[in-house]
Amino acid sequence: MFTVEPDPDRFASAVAGVPPGVPVTMLNLLRFREVASYRGGDAGPEVSGREAYTQRYAVCAARHVQAVGGEVVWAGSARGTLVAPAKEDWDEVLLVRYPSVAAFTDMVSSADYLACARHRTAALLDSRLVATVQP
Repeated sequence: MFTVEPDPDRFASAVAGVPPGVPVTMLNLLRFREVASYRGGDAGPEVSGREAYTQRYAVCAARHVQAVGGEVVWAGSARGTLVAPAKEDWDEVLLVRYPSVAAFTDMVSSADYLACARHRTAALLDSRLVATVQP
């Protein structure tokens, strides 16, 4: 099952499971579309999913991450999945640390962030977003 958009119920329960006031690192697993798929409206010239993500979404999202005190901890290309269901392969892996789950939720609920998130939706065929904390 391909998943790109957050499920509101799962989102609420996931963030509720993160202790308040502690740093949270979001594990992003990303699989790009061959061609970005924008719903309605003009997205400009046709681009690949990877281009829509890196050149449109990531540029915009980086400003929002920094504004709430977050930072990209690690980013890299996935080269093979050792333990996963068949055909669950990823193109990129990204770790983004936020000072708290409140900082993350404030960011993803802001109108400015939501305006640039359309590029993420257009870029991705499938994704996972996992909230993690250090013990």
